[in-house]
Amino acid sequence: MLGLGAVGVAVGAGLQEKVNTALAPVGDLGQVLPGAGGFRFYSVVDSVERRTPQSYRLEVGGLVERPRAFTFEELRQALPQTRMTKDFQCVTGWRVDDVAWVGVALPDLLDAVGVRPEARAVRFRSFDGVYTESLTLEQARRRDVLVATGMLGGPVTHDHGGPVRLYVAPMYAYKSLKWLGGIELTHKVVPGYWERRGYDVDAWVGRSNGRDDEPT
Repeated sequence: MLGLGAVGVAVGAGLQEKVNTALAPVGDLGQVLPGAGGFRFYSVVDSVERRTPQSYRLEVGGLVERPRAFTFEELRQALPQTRMTKDFQCVTGWRVDDVAWVGVALPDLLDAVGVRPEARAVRFRSFDGVYTESLTLEQARRRDVLVATGMLGGPVTHDHGGPVRLYVAPMYAYKSLKWLGGIELTHKVVPGYWERRGYDVDAWVGRSNGRDDEPT
């Protein structure tokens, strides 16, 4: 499967076998497809429902003072906007340089709902119904962690994880959860989909999973 041969180099043959096993049963988006601009499109489920900007809601709750659901327009207009141009690096070895992103910096979103003192981590859920990810609260408060509503000069397409996805600039792409549907403040980090299958919980580019390509 395209792009996954590098996993054996990145994290060893044992994890390569796990990746192949996890992806083998699924089709459609579950296949690894070559994409425009050097992207590869991965999914761990057979298909993902399409949500429009009009129907989209981002549920934010858990250990927060003001749990609420944000509409797409609120994310795009009512909250401060952050733009950045950063690389997108997959743990399987491929990389897309200088991707333009726009959206709400996660610290600004967290400030909007008020983080309770006992919160120590942030958990993210995909509306694919399966995929999850987590960051420590310290990691989540970085300005280069984005709830992205746009990329590459346009909207986040469905195949790229739209209409809203997570982008964690300093970490490998499996932390940048697609089809973002929920954010939950928690007492501790809950390992995500790939961490439960052998990937590092802290996925710093160049400092984890056996890779040595430094971010730019």
